[in-house]
Parts: sequence; C-alpha cells; structure tokens
Amino acid sequence: MTKAREIMTADATCVGANETVLEAAKKMARLKVGALPICGTDEKLKGMLTDRDIVVSVLAAGKDPATVKAGDLAQGEAVTIGADDDAAEILRTMGAHQVRRLPVIDGHTLVGIVALADVARALPDAKVGDLLQAISQN
Repeated sequence: MTKAREIMTADATCVGANETVLEAAKKMARLKVGALPICGTDEKLKGMLTDRDIVVSVLAAGKDPATVKAGDLAQGEAVTIGADDDAAEILRTMGAHQVRRLPVIDGHTLVGIVALADVARALPDAKVGDLLQAISQN
C-alpha cells in the first residue's frame, strides 16, 4: 500500500515560531503555498499556519501582521502522519481531523507535507471523494 513518504512533498519549509505573520505570508507567496509548518527554536513542529489563519486570526481581527508571531497562531498539538504510515492512515487522519494538509514526520524530524492534492494524485477517485466529503463536513 502507498506510504506517506511516497506521495508527500519533501523538504517542507518551516516558518519559525518567532517569525512574524508578515514574514510567513511573504514566505508563502515566494513558495506558492497556502500553508507552512511552524517550527520552534528546538526544530520541533509546533503547528501549521495557513493563509486562512492569517486572514481570519490576524487581518480580520485588526491585528498587525508585522508584530504577531507565527507561533502565536499554533493551536494545540500538531496533527501529523508518520513517513511510513500507509494511505489508509492518511485518509483516516485527514478525515478525523478535517485537515487538508498533514506534516510528515520521521521520528521527530519533519520530512515533508502530504496535501489533499497529493492524495488525489495517488489514490483511487472513490477514496479521494470520501476524504473530501469527510473534510468538508461542518
């Protein structure tokens, strides 16, 4: 069965927990991505920062993106997938947590990101449809 490491986008770029949201947004634009993992000074994953988080939690709230730290937007423990977890686990985890992107870890090291688009390219349409329905609830 397909493993996370086979379909992930490798070399995920982190935004530092102490970097500003403005710096994160510029990094997202440069990389042409809608989300970045948030990494602490200890190189451990602290969470994910999405373009939606920036809009809703910073801009719409009237906060200054040049002063808000990316780490301030990390919420709870990050939902991750192991590099050797199979497609069934990816589907279950994305569906259960209603997320479109999962950081992939090998031990304690971030090695990539599995996005819904990666899953769509790698798995049969029926499974992708079920996942999309699970993620889109609420």
